[in-house]
Amino acid sequence: MKSLFIKYKSVIKFILTFLVVYIILSVIYKLYLQYSDGSKFYPDYITHLVSLQTEDLLNTFGYNTKVLPHPNEPSMKLILNGEFIGRIIEGCNSISVIILFISFIIAFSGKLKTTFFYILSGSVLIYIINLLRIVVLAIGLLVYPKYGEVLHTVIFPGIIYGMVFLLWIFWVNRFSKLKKNNA
Repeated sequence: MKSLFIKYKSVIKFILTFLVVYIILSVIYKLYLQYSDGSKFYPDYITHLVSLQTEDLLNTFGYNTKVLPHPNEPSMKLILNGEFIGRIIEGCNSISVIILFISFIIAFSGKLKTTFFYILSGSVLIYIINLLRIVVLAIGLLVYPKYGEVLHTVIFPGIIYGMVFLLWIFWVNRFSKLKKNNA
């Protein structure tokens, strides 16, 4: 049994590091959501900010857009050209995806400075792509409402998770200690 642990030490270290970082960041995020309840930014600050930025981008593209607090649930209603398109919920703010991204990068960490800047730039990129994803999804729901389910559940999650996967692959191949140790 001991020989298995020695043989797979790097795999075990990766899994444990990933889980510890993921759990810690998830708990911090859950606490943030709990303490955001009742704040002036509904439903929470980050989701509120994503909603306002979505509204600004859609207005910039020539759509008459409004986001309003949903009266019955913790979300923001997205109204595009006078038509209710959907809700922007906490899951739309990209933080859960960023937590997943960060956990992987730390589990495959490289030099401290490189790791920090990759996490920072990757997180910003994920946030921006997610924002653009919401904007394009809203336009898609307006123009092609019958494809709403496939757009929301398959295509657009595929875009955000596909990009995270590509960021991970780039990280492992360019910066992680794993590449240097196995070269």
